[in-house]
Amino acid sequence: MPARKSSADRKTAAGKSKSKKQSGDSPFINREISWVRFHKRILEEAQDTTHPLLERIKFLAICGSNLDEFFMVRVSGLKRQLKKGALEAPPDGLTPLEQLETINQELLPLLEAHGKLWYDDLLPKLRTAGITIHRIEELDATKRKELRDYFERMIFPALTPLALDFNQPFPFISNLSINLAVSVRHPQRGDRYARVKVPLDLFPRFVPIPGTAPGRTQNFVLLEDLVAENVDLLFPGMKVRDVHMFRITRDADIEITTDEAEDLLTAIEESVETRRVGSPIRLEVDNDMPDKLADLFTTKLGLHPLMVFRSPAPLSLVGFWDLLSLNRPDLKDLPFLPYVPGDLVPEKSLMAAVEHRDRLFYHPYDSFVPLVTFLKQAANDPQVLAIKITLYRIDKHSPIIDALMEARENGKAVAAVVELKARFDEENNIVWARALENAGVHVVYGLLDLKVHAKLLLVVRKKGNSIVRYSHMSSGNYNAQTSRIYGDIGYLTADPDIGADVADLFNYLTGYSHKESYRKLLVAPVTLKDEMIARIDREATRHREHGDGYIGFKLNGLLDPEIIQALYRASRDGVRIDLNVRGLCALRPGVKGLSDNIKVNSIVGRFLEHARIYYFRNGGEEEVFLGSSDMMPRNLKRRVEVLFPVLDAGYRRLLVDEILPIHLKDNVKSRDMLPDGTYVKRKAAKDEAKVDSQDWLIRNRGSWHREE
Repeated sequence: MPARKSSADRKTAAGKSKSKKQSGDSPFINREISWVRFHKRILEEAQDTTHPLLERIKFLAICGSNLDEFFMVRVSGLKRQLKKGALEAPPDGLTPLEQLETINQELLPLLEAHGKLWYDDLLPKLRTAGITIHRIEELDATKRKELRDYFERMIFPALTPLALDFNQPFPFISNLSINLAVSVRHPQRGDRYARVKVPLDLFPRFVPIPGTAPGRTQNFVLLEDLVAENVDLLFPGMKVRDVHMFRITRDADIEITTDEAEDLLTAIEESVETRRVGSPIRLEVDNDMPDKLADLFTTKLGLHPLMVFRSPAPLSLVGFWDLLSLNRPDLKDLPFLPYVPGDLVPEKSLMAAVEHRDRLFYHPYDSFVPLVTFLKQAANDPQVLAIKITLYRIDKHSPIIDALMEARENGKAVAAVVELKARFDEENNIVWARALENAGVHVVYGLLDLKVHAKLLLVVRKKGNSIVRYSHMSSGNYNAQTSRIYGDIGYLTADPDIGADVADLFNYLTGYSHKESYRKLLVAPVTLKDEMIARIDREATRHREHGDGYIGFKLNGLLDPEIIQALYRASRDGVRIDLNVRGLCALRPGVKGLSDNIKVNSIVGRFLEHARIYYFRNGGEEEVFLGSSDMMPRNLKRRVEVLFPVLDAGYRRLLVDEILPIHLKDNVKSRDMLPDGTYVKRKAAKDEAKVDSQDWLIRNRGSWHREE
């Protein structure tokens, strides 16, 4: 493992270009800058010593994964705009170049913090805990020989060195791979360069050192360090002069247009293949790479200098997820058993329970098992006629898929709307879509011009001479795996109006029907945005007349300019507005004369906050909506989304009096947003009890089920 050096002492792209800082004159925060600040909040969790050690490493891995996706999708879009000459500025007014400059400026100190955190904090603590990731040079001769033997026997045959000639067309380098740039001296031809790809897809990132005694002590080296140490075996007769690591991020955004896609499935498959060879967006190099070599890479890859980063930390932080597989429960969060209501167990009829009253589930605090049980019971109930479901992200071993196939085997009419455009899950969804088709399920591959993001399940059952529709709607996917790490709220009801709305929406998704209005659901892109703005304006009108206006939202992203302007109007009219926004937020809270009455907080903790709650006091005639949609242009214009009302008065009180307030009161994992778009960690006052919303939900899980 190479010694860490401060990037502050190195020439960087930022030193070559001075960016224009975002102006505070705009009423909107730039989307991309908001994302970088969200990344900073995740990094703070990795820095938080109250987390168990491996959980802190998990947050650092999340930092790496999120950064990769940010460059592959968002920065790639800015690069395309820069190349084409974007004519329309975003609501905040920053040009693509100004955004790239500001991204660079804000990211550099965070990247420096990645390296400091890993080398100065996490590595020493891992060593103290009995997990040591060694530099190869610090091992004794015996261990180094054993590792070299392992390398020669197992890894060496899988490596293919590729000559680099900077005077010739540059060879293809795969997306997100760790590579070695090897400088060698040929006895007759002089200095040459070669590229060696580190085989992370074939071997573990953390290679156990041979001969480690069993027990709690575990010793590893990084795979890339092992390859670098022994790369001379690939170049017999030559002298290895220098080895440096680099990594390329490519454009991975998929765009499907109407005129090029008669067959959506084929178009997605072709686009996924195209993603693998997308244009370079980012170059990461180790801190020691000479400027001359980094500049050569930059030129040959056609990169903007702002998109070249020296990494003070090991490349590909996402690979640190592997450490979470270590059997060290003492270094992880304490597990807990999700709650299962006594009347929603497999031995009882869940459809009868839902007919009795609506049911609300808050995962991961509530178990996902009752939903699987409900679907399995439906699959085997002779009175069930049909099952319809939307599938966005599907787990690799899905009990939901199993239940759908079982239903089809039992003669039920089963329809599944599989969203093939779910970013980075396209290939997995294609596999499951074909499996469902082969089982006889009627599969619809989403819509060409809209992404189906709504989470809907409909069961149609014959009961006597009538039909009962059971509807499940949620903020989360039908995915048992993510239900354990995402905070999502689902709702199961036999309400006939909801059932009719869900049925109408499925008819639109699977056929040619087109409804302009729904009975109780708010549906994007049809009614949702207008209905939300109307309710915000209604609250403002109510406050002007009675002085009791209040709005409380919990959501993941708030970017839509018209929604934000409506909230600004309500604030100017005196409406008190509390917003719990996990990630992107373009609204500026606390600006005099604009948003004096708006507060924004963000919670980043053990679980990914993913639930959406929209509350309007409405003069005591309270409305609470849950569902899949954030207040972002993509959700409101380019996706099929659903918000649904909470019909049960008891659950409304729970959400209004307990669930929403606990997220607003959090003073352990909450950050308050300032008018300039930065965040400060909220701290409990001396006389104030500490409130950790996720911990509260763990301790109080099950309390909202009103067992009878």
